[in-house]
Amino acid sequence: MTGHTSSTENPRRIVVVGGGPAAHRFADAMYNRGLEGWQVTVLTEEAHLPYDRVALSKALTETGVDLTLGEASMWDHPALTLKTGERAVKIDAEAKSVLTASGNKYEYDELVVASGSDAARLPIPGAEHTHVYRTLEDVWAINKAIADLGAKLGRRVNAVTIGGGLLGLESAAGTEQLGANPIVINGSPWLMNTQLDEGAGQALGRLIEAKGFEVHGGVFPSEVLTDDGQVTGVLMADGRTIPADLVIVAIGVKPRDDLFRAAEGEEQLFSLGQRGGVVINDFCATEVDNIWAIGEVANFGGMCLGLVAPANTMAEIVADRLHGGEATFPGFDTATKLKLSGVDVASFGDAFAKTEHALEIVYADPARGVYQKIVTTDDAKTLLGGIFVGDASPYMSLRPLLGRELPAEPGAYLSAAGGGEAPETELPDDAILCSCNNVAAGSIRDAINGCGSCEGNAPVQELGGLKGCTRAGTQCGSCVPMLKKLLEGELKKSGIEVSKALCEHISLSRQELFETIRVLELASFEDIMAKYGTGEGCDICKPTIASILASQHSAYVLDAGRGTLQDTNDRALANMQKDGTYSVVPRIAGGEITPKGLGVIAAVAEKYGLYTKITGGQRIDMFGARLEQLPDIWKELVDAGFESGQAYGKSLRTVKSCVGSTWCRFGVQDSVQMAIALELRYRGLRSPHKLKMGVSGCARECAEARGKDVGVIATADGWNLYVGGNGGATPAHAQLLAKDLDDDTLIKYIDRYLMYYIRTADRLQRTARWQEELDGGLKHVEDVVVHDSLGIAAELEAAMAKHIDTYEDEWAETLKDPERLRRFRSFVNAPNQKDDSIAFVPERGQIRPATHEEKGAVLIASTIPVRSTAGAEN
Repeated sequence: MTGHTSSTENPRRIVVVGGGPAAHRFADAMYNRGLEGWQVTVLTEEAHLPYDRVALSKALTETGVDLTLGEASMWDHPALTLKTGERAVKIDAEAKSVLTASGNKYEYDELVVASGSDAARLPIPGAEHTHVYRTLEDVWAINKAIADLGAKLGRRVNAVTIGGGLLGLESAAGTEQLGANPIVINGSPWLMNTQLDEGAGQALGRLIEAKGFEVHGGVFPSEVLTDDGQVTGVLMADGRTIPADLVIVAIGVKPRDDLFRAAEGEEQLFSLGQRGGVVINDFCATEVDNIWAIGEVANFGGMCLGLVAPANTMAEIVADRLHGGEATFPGFDTATKLKLSGVDVASFGDAFAKTEHALEIVYADPARGVYQKIVTTDDAKTLLGGIFVGDASPYMSLRPLLGRELPAEPGAYLSAAGGGEAPETELPDDAILCSCNNVAAGSIRDAINGCGSCEGNAPVQELGGLKGCTRAGTQCGSCVPMLKKLLEGELKKSGIEVSKALCEHISLSRQELFETIRVLELASFEDIMAKYGTGEGCDICKPTIASILASQHSAYVLDAGRGTLQDTNDRALANMQKDGTYSVVPRIAGGEITPKGLGVIAAVAEKYGLYTKITGGQRIDMFGARLEQLPDIWKELVDAGFESGQAYGKSLRTVKSCVGSTWCRFGVQDSVQMAIALELRYRGLRSPHKLKMGVSGCARECAEARGKDVGVIATADGWNLYVGGNGGATPAHAQLLAKDLDDDTLIKYIDRYLMYYIRTADRLQRTARWQEELDGGLKHVEDVVVHDSLGIAAELEAAMAKHIDTYEDEWAETLKDPERLRRFRSFVNAPNQKDDSIAFVPERGQIRPATHEEKGAVLIASTIPVRSTAGAEN
């Protein structure tokens, strides 16, 4: 079963059964290798494009999240067809066709089965009233059930998850984020018993219990109790009853191998594993010619595994074989790494030390909930595996060294033991750095030194490009720190300095420049350039310095020569639009506004002929103002009590809120009041990039807080604080920093977080990317903000207090000073000159700037004389 010769006129037909990650990876592998001479048809019974099941927890806790794998445009290729809602029910190997439940028949030359697996269910009374955790529909149903039950019961929902493995803990963590009480039942005495030994499992149990999880181990459920169809509890085998309002079963999966099982009276063509799954050889072929199996349905070496890395590898192997290659499957990589409610867990290789004469080097601190173990050969030289709980920082540097000789004593890698940092390690070319996509260090080095897929074989010198070229770090993301480290190391070896300079005029990074200005109390661009810069500055360093000075001194941004440093929008205190006019955005804190305030805005818009629109941040934007009109417009707004919304600045934009507990029957905290308090507290705060916040009054998340740089979600016990989310070209979801906070603690943590970001982020770096690139990521942020690991909490709070105390509205200050108003003139010698070249046309009942073509029409119309004719209208 090797490669076949195909032609465009007579393409070979590949039918793929399944629409999960394995099926998608196979289609993608064929697409990238070239589809000339092939026709690939993918049959999926779900209604969606293939999506990332590994990230299902996002769909559980976030509304509207898109888990679609890859680029949807791939399916537009004429040789690649995706059929949704098509469930395959029978393979006719003799006729080489697949029959679906809808009665359609698909003929194939090659059949690739990636049917995956089903969630296992419990054979106990009441099991029909439980949920499973497998598909988008499953997690949406859980989300809705928790919201509905919470509203009905008027309290936190008791959400029981049966199963203490990877899937079970992920499910329980999701229910906790939705505001439920997370309860875990596990038949084994310790959690994640498949991946962790007893010491690690017990450490994990202590850590998650400390975070509010209730864990029952070493006992099995015997019945799900209900009352009139509503779950009330789980009866255990030892006679106890655990109160429950909702039960999720996450005890594992079973391969969907029905297609390979012969009907009664038919010959069994395929060999099946003892626990299910169709048996494959080392190039993923079944015993029947032209039929392959990949992913969770494939049984290799007596095992079926639900992990993304081996599924991806199998998909690539089949695509390679069909193109004439000779790739073989090396076996299952069972490495696991996850972060569960802020708890690091990782295991890889021979974690249980089953190899003969294996040596286990262990550090355990039960009080801290930390457990680290490295498994080596008996001479303590060759790495065989490891387990990390509570502190998994050594995992990334050790994982690629599996099966190799360690460059130092094993104990040096036990970071929790305090033995110092592990030695720097030069990864061999064949060491797998990204296990999800099976990318070796050598492939990454090749891309860094000259990417074959880039124009002119150009070297890749930035992380985003490297991920795009090699796929490393594009799935689970756990290898990104090592990827970044390898990139920087290779660039240095090539003589390419990894410069952190702000620009050609200032050799300091933004962080170094910020600290220098702060410590030396520098207050002018001239002083800064004289000491630390060269030349006259540029459009990079000028606005950066202006922003740093504004964030440290809260002085009027256009005084003392700072006006020339700003970009166009900051100089005009308004956003310039593409037609040369400006927008006016008054602050509407938390989206709350009085009818009188609405009337003022309406009157101003009418008077100056401005186009109005509600923004995505719950404010009213007025477009079409000329530069010389801005002071007049703002005088009316300021006199009516409005202030600048700073839509033009790299600063806080808005704090979005839902209607909160005052009006909403689901609200558990006053989100509107909190949103107003936060917006008024942080208004005018200049930062490396724009900032957006959101406050939701309950777990239904109507304010979309987890899509913001700072997101706050109410729980029955306080506020959950999420950080590092944003939209834009690379959207990111905010991550949980702290939970169940009172008002004062919430605000204290936000103060620290924002000031730490402002001090240490790069120019124009959003909070998401900043967090990503910090050593330690979110854990480091938590250490600094929550635990004050750097001892600077009081300093950060004082810096924020200084900003709050010295804040002044920029437009109110502008209107007080005739010299400042001189900036707002279209022409120096004609202070009230109107620019008649700007034409406006009506649209949806309002005026808007005319396009180039429309301007021509307006000018032509204005030159045509209007004549009155008898019997006709003028």
